[in-house]
Amino acid sequence: MNKIDLTKSLPREDWGKFFDQLSTDRRGEHISIEMLDKELGDEELIKNAPLLAMIYDRPGKGDNLAIETGIDEMSYGHSIESPTEVTTGENADGEIIAISISEASGRKTLIKIPATAI
Repeated sequence: MNKIDLTKSLPREDWGKFFDQLSTDRRGEHISIEMLDKELGDEELIKNAPLLAMIYDRPGKGDNLAIETGIDEMSYGHSIESPTEVTTGENADGEIIAISISEASGRKTLIKIPATAI
C-alpha cells in the first residue's frame, strides 16, 4: 500500500463549498472509507462504493459531515460529528485522492478516491 501525504489542511470556512464541489465533480467515482481510531483500532467501513454525496452542516446547523454512497439513492451513509480538521492528499497531477477528517475524540475518517488508486 502506498503512503498518502495528507498535507493540505482546509480552513473550516471552506468546508461547505469544498464538499459541495467534490460531490458534484466526483459523483459516481468509487471510494473507500476507513475509520482510524487509536483506542479501538482501524476499521474499513466500505470499499469500492460509488460516491453519491458529501454534505457538511456548519456549527449551528448540525456541525457534522455526512458521506453517502450509492447510484441513484443512498445505499450506505457515514456521519462524522463535530469535525475538527479536514486535510487532503493529492496525486502528482494535483487531483485529490484522499481526505482525512478528524473528530474531537481523536478518531479520524479516511476517504480514498478512487478506491483503487491506493
